[in-house]
Amino acid sequence: MKANLEDIARAAGVSKMTVSRVLRDGSGFSDQTRRKVMEIAGQLGYVPNRLAAAFGSDQAETLVGMCVPRLTSGLFGHVLDGVDRALGRLGYQLIIGASDHSMSEEEAWIRQVVSWRPAGLILSGRHHTPGTIELLRSAAIPVVEIWDLTTSPIDMAVGFSHADCGAEMARHLLARGRRKAGYVGALARSDVMGQARFEGFRDALARAGHPIVDSEMLHDAPGFYAGYYGLETLLSRKNDFDVVYFHNDEMAIGGLAFCQSRGLSVPEDIGIAGWGGMEAASILQKRLTTTVVPTTSIGKAAAEALVAKLKGEPVQTITFVPTRLVPGETV
Repeated sequence: MKANLEDIARAAGVSKMTVSRVLRDGSGFSDQTRRKVMEIAGQLGYVPNRLAAAFGSDQAETLVGMCVPRLTSGLFGHVLDGVDRALGRLGYQLIIGASDHSMSEEEAWIRQVVSWRPAGLILSGRHHTPGTIELLRSAAIPVVEIWDLTTSPIDMAVGFSHADCGAEMARHLLARGRRKAGYVGALARSDVMGQARFEGFRDALARAGHPIVDSEMLHDAPGFYAGYYGLETLLSRKNDFDVVYFHNDEMAIGGLAFCQSRGLSVPEDIGIAGWGGMEAASILQKRLTTTVVPTTSIGKAAAEALVAKLKGEPVQTITFVPTRLVPGETV
């Protein structure tokens, strides 16, 4: 049977409350008592029940909730890793939910988590339902909005501008002499951050006097095959593109595969550009032109900002984490 606090207290000859304070790194006991309790806990193989400890008090002091758009997103996997590592180092535990790019789903998840009285929340994006905003203000807990930077956060914000990413890529492609651009996107009408990149890209091209030729917005999730048939569909309508910008690197790699299957030379016949700096692009024969996103750094900064707020330490309301456009060999 698993050892519990009562077993340790009996073996150490102290009260159960003393054992609890020792294991929670509290105060009110001698160093000798601490050493004895820790030694016996180790001998008995005690494993703390973090969830019970959190819900056993009026506030779940060690739980931090985080809601992401999709659990299958490779980029958000790195963000989660950055958050989890930083929170673990600072003595907090992460609980995760997914909204499937739905603000109403996000609100439903937040209502459930807030009822557990967590220490704080980390949310993806800056667009939320009025109900979510009202709920979070009533809860009076630290909130960090990440990924798509806002200058008027609910509490704190960590991230970058997706619109600026799209605009920066447009300027780069124009500087490379590309004048007839297309776009292949995914998660139409649900991924507002992907939409922001597209709008930044489209508007920058228009301002420069070279409006986008055409775009293909898929309802499917972004992926290799979505990029493949997205480019196929786009080119079936018009053939006068000299470059295509994709929702992310995985879709851009799918586009490269389509070009290869049709005998199109990249970048001579058509240029290909992605977004995200995803790992899959690192093994391509030609380096992909893309935007590298500091995913782990964003997660780490968000966790540290939230914990600093919990501890009453000075913290920046808005933290800008810059992305980096990497010119490759595909444009």
